[in-house]
This record gives sequence, structure tokens and C-alpha cells, in this order.
Amino acid sequence: MTFISRILGFGRDVVLAVMFGAGPAMDAFLVAFKIPNFLRRLFAEGAFAQSFVPVLSATRDQESGDDVKALVSVVAGTLGVILAVLTLVGVLAAPVLIFIFAPGFADNADQFELAVTLLRLTFPYLFFISLTALAGGILNTYGRFAVPAVTPVLLNICMIGAAALISPMFAEPTVGLAIGVFIAGLAQLVFQLPFLLRLDRLPRPRWGWANEKVRRILKLMLPIMFGSSIAQIMLLLDTIVASFLASGSVSWLYYADRLMEFPLGVFSIAIATVILPSLSARHASKSSAAFSDTLDWALKVLMVLGLPAMVGLFILAGPLVITLFNYRSFTPHDVWMSQYALMAYSLGFMGFSIVKVLVTGFYSREDSRTPVKCGVISMVSAMAMNLAFVGLFLWQRWEAPHAGLALAGSLGAFVNAGLLYFYLRRSGAYTPRTGWAGLYLRIMIGCVIMAIVLHVGAADAATWMARDALARVGWLMAWITAGVGLYFVALAATGLRPRHLRMAQHD
Repeated sequence: MTFISRILGFGRDVVLAVMFGAGPAMDAFLVAFKIPNFLRRLFAEGAFAQSFVPVLSATRDQESGDDVKALVSVVAGTLGVILAVLTLVGVLAAPVLIFIFAPGFADNADQFELAVTLLRLTFPYLFFISLTALAGGILNTYGRFAVPAVTPVLLNICMIGAAALISPMFAEPTVGLAIGVFIAGLAQLVFQLPFLLRLDRLPRPRWGWANEKVRRILKLMLPIMFGSSIAQIMLLLDTIVASFLASGSVSWLYYADRLMEFPLGVFSIAIATVILPSLSARHASKSSAAFSDTLDWALKVLMVLGLPAMVGLFILAGPLVITLFNYRSFTPHDVWMSQYALMAYSLGFMGFSIVKVLVTGFYSREDSRTPVKCGVISMVSAMAMNLAFVGLFLWQRWEAPHAGLALAGSLGAFVNAGLLYFYLRRSGAYTPRTGWAGLYLRIMIGCVIMAIVLHVGAADAATWMARDALARVGWLMAWITAGVGLYFVALAATGLRPRHLRMAQHD
């Protein structure tokens, strides 16, 4: 289901690139969309989901069904009121938010005003999508992973529909996109309600600020709001710097990030989402060996799937951008700029992925302080590298200084991942099982073979641009299939079998 959602996400981004390209208006929309989307990941999917699920899991396992219903009702009521107030403030303070997150827009009055208008339309998305995250957390806790995973499909459908049907009604077409975002938030929430009703866990919202479990969730949320979304904070900081660079920089970084987010969502986020309830339950039952083995299994699967994805993204950065975006409004110059950003982002793919998995090891144990500490260190180091790389690229008069932002974020992700791993090992929560050395060797052999094949297939950009859309897609799929096929053949030839990736069984 996550894969289907990501495929449609690609379709959405292709539509945006073809119809709107990369320029001042698109930069304004992306900033207006990023702000509520950032808060969604920070507040809903990050902080709320990872503090709510452990508390809900413990209540489900240790108390009655009525207690579970009471918990989801007071959480829904309390969260709803907080979100309503936050949404109202966001709409009223839109000019301030745009100035904070894209100060470079202040030099262009028309772009700044457009961004403010768009943000007032997109900000309510935060209200709807955060309540959708509440519904998804309940469904995930009860093992219903498919519905929350497929829900983002509605965002992509609504935005594609808005681009095609609503945007042409406005003198500034990006206004139609912003309306599509608003509709998508409402649609995603309404979609999940019948499934909660069938599960008999549909909330009856009521205020519960004084409720002990609500306070516990909120207490866990505060540090998680920062610690679990370091990557998103970095992307917004990148946007601030990018707003001062050449027009289109925000768009180039966005398209490159979206390409990296595809495998990140299919592999890393999906694995982290699936193991969080399991880790929470094993921590509650004080099964430390099973807890460690669950993390070990997740990391091994992540390595097998993630490392070749990282190699593929780097080598095929140009063909991917050309095949998906290089039509009509998306110029060859936009291709080069987006390609540089994607190559820089791909270097940090495993860092971003490992962070997604390792933070679940802390949040499932209700330890939110350590990820915050690691996140702060990685963010400070990444910001220092941001300034250094962008300054160096500008000094050298390189045409793509925005790629320095992506490179700094990638290196910062590895700093975060290394610190999280260190603290998990030091606390004794995670002890790697045997077999890692052999697994690494097999993966490296497979990646080298795949890299050689893809390098031969990548050819030069002019060759790809000369092909029509159908030929581009055909060649890209053929080389990806060949690379992936040879990778897994190499794994099998070097002795890797499915049993090597099975989770250890515990009574």
C-alpha cells in the first residue's frame, strides 16, 4: 500500500513539474505547502504517533476495551482543540511564517504576497491530517496497517485533480493547487472513519487536558516534536537558505527530495511503522531479547533493501529526473540543477533510513530525551556544513550552490544515525546478532555489480533527452530491472537465503 501511495506521489510530482516547472510561483507554493506539511510530520506523524502508540498499546494490553475507548476519545478531543487553535493562529500569522521560513521572498513583493495567500489555504491541512494520524495510530496498533498506508493516495489524487481541474480557473494556477491540498486533508480524515467504526474504536471527542494518560502523551510529545523530525527541520532550514539563492532553488531541492522520499517511504518508513507497535509491546512485556532482535531484524532488512536503493539513486539521478520531469515547463537547466541535488541527497539515504528505524527503539521505550540530544547535535553540525558548502560553492562560482544544502543534510543524517546507534548499544537495548559481517560482504558485492550495470545503462543526458516519454520509461525500467535482478542474483550466489533474514523466535 505504501508502494502504491509512492507511485501516485510520483505521478503528482510529474504533473507539478510538467504544468508548473520550477520558478517563483512554484517556489511560493512549495513553501506554503512545506510549512503545514513540516508541522504534520513534526506534530502528527512524528511526535504524536510515536508517543500515542506506546500508551495506546499498553492500555490495550493491560486494561479493558472501555478504557481504550475512553483514551482515544479524550485524546481526540484534546488534540482537536489544540489543532484548531494552532490552525487559526497559522492562518492569521501567515505573513510572519512566510517571512520566517522564506525570508528571501521579501525581495519580491508579488512572490511574498502569493506565498501568504497560498499558506492561508494550505495551513488547515494540518488540522485534518493530524487527526488522520490519530486514526492511523489506532489502526496500526490493532494491526490494520494497510488503511493508513494507502490513505496518502488521496492527497496525490486530490492534487492531481486540482492541477487539472481547479488551477485553470485562476489567473495564478498555484492557487488551485493550494485548494487541492485543503480538500485532500479533509478527504484523508473522512476516509479512515469507517474503518475505526468497524473496529469499534471511533472516538467520541471530549476535552481531557487533566487526564493522566493525555498528560503522559503530551509530556512525551514535547521532546519528540523536535527529535523525531530533524530531517524535516533541516529541509525547512534548507528552504530558508535556498530562498536567497537563484530562483527555482526551492523547487529543485523539492523535486530531488521527492525522488529520494520514494524508496525512503517504501522501505525505511514502512519498516519503522511496522515495528513500532511490536517494540512497544515487547518493552511493556519486559522481553529485552525479543526487543533487541526486532531491531536487529529491521536493520538487516533495511541494509539489504536500502543500500542498493542508495546506489541506484546516485547513478541514475540524471535519467530519473529526465524521465519523470523533463517535459514542457521543466527545462534542461532544471534537470541539471535537480540532478545535482538528488545526487547529494542520495549520499545520505542510508543515514536518513537508519534514523527512521533506530528512533523507534527509543520512542517505544518512552525515551524521548536521547533522540532529541542526538538530533540537536546532528542539526547543528549540518547547519555548519550548510554554510560552509554553500559558501564554498558560491566562492567557486559553481552553478548549483543549492546542492551544498542537500550534501550537508546527508552528512548530518549520518551523524544522527551514528549517535542513536551508540546510545542504543550503550544502554543495552540493542545487541547485534551474529551474521552481520557476512551480510555486509554479500551486499557490497551485489551493489558493486549493480553499480557497474547501471553506470553502463545511464549513458549521457543528451541521449535520454532525445528519447520520447515512452522510450525513457521503457529504458529506465529495463535498466532498473536489470540492476535489481543482478543484485539479488549476486546475493543468492554468495549464499544469502531468506532464512538469514528471519526474525529470531521467542517464547
